[in-house]
Amino acid sequence: MDERSSYREIISGTMPPWVMRFIKGAGKAINRYRMIQGGDDILIAASGGKDSLALALALSVRRKWLPVDYSLRALMINWIEHPIPEEYRERLAEYFDALDISFTIKDELQFPSSFKDDFNCYLCARNRRRILFSYAEETGTRLIAMGHHLDDLAETTMMNLCFRASFSTMLPVQEFFNGKMHIIRPLIETRESITKRLEECYDLPVIKPVCPYDQTNVRARLKPIIQSLSHIDKLTREHIYAAHDFSECLMEERFSTDGSV
Repeated sequence: MDERSSYREIISGTMPPWVMRFIKGAGKAINRYRMIQGGDDILIAASGGKDSLALALALSVRRKWLPVDYSLRALMINWIEHPIPEEYRERLAEYFDALDISFTIKDELQFPSSFKDDFNCYLCARNRRRILFSYAEETGTRLIAMGHHLDDLAETTMMNLCFRASFSTMLPVQEFFNGKMHIIRPLIETRESITKRLEECYDLPVIKPVCPYDQTNVRARLKPIIQSLSHIDKLTREHIYAAHDFSECLMEERFSTDGSV
């Protein structure tokens, strides 16, 4: 028997202080970089994992607290080679409906013929991003929200530093196509331990995406190293974040204070 609490409690406004801090923390990052403003239309990249479901929850609940409104939609890519079980399709649809977020599942090939039998993390990520951008363009969406968190940023920094001789990482706000689209990462200041706790305490319909390299890729091998560093200094992840200069990630004002264009 599932003894976890219902996510509907959070939606109704009943939540423990740590969940409220999580949502407000996402809001703090959003405000710091002006990621979302009144009237915006945001497409959530919903993988079905704990991070994207936590992101959707935070953006939906936060919207109820604000004097301005923004619209939310979510797209989940269903890899034809590893299809989502029907049970989870229904549970995910119910979850996003409860959050008042329009939800679409798009069936796509994880191994398209253009890969020519080659497959790696880079090609998979590029394929997913291509699908997201195409869908965003079709629906006239400028903002794509991804569930990357503080741990992802720290791991990416270490990957680039140690294996590419570059001190760089994923950005809180990333511009594409000369500003036509932006990827935003509202959980960029949130530790992965918080999204794990949400998954453990609430009945989020988490379905782990199939990845043949999930436990063997470089990112997975860096996780315990960063965890070890955090035993020396518990703010290791935050220090890595603070070492970057994200001053150019501040998005332009899209609306005046009264909400007009």
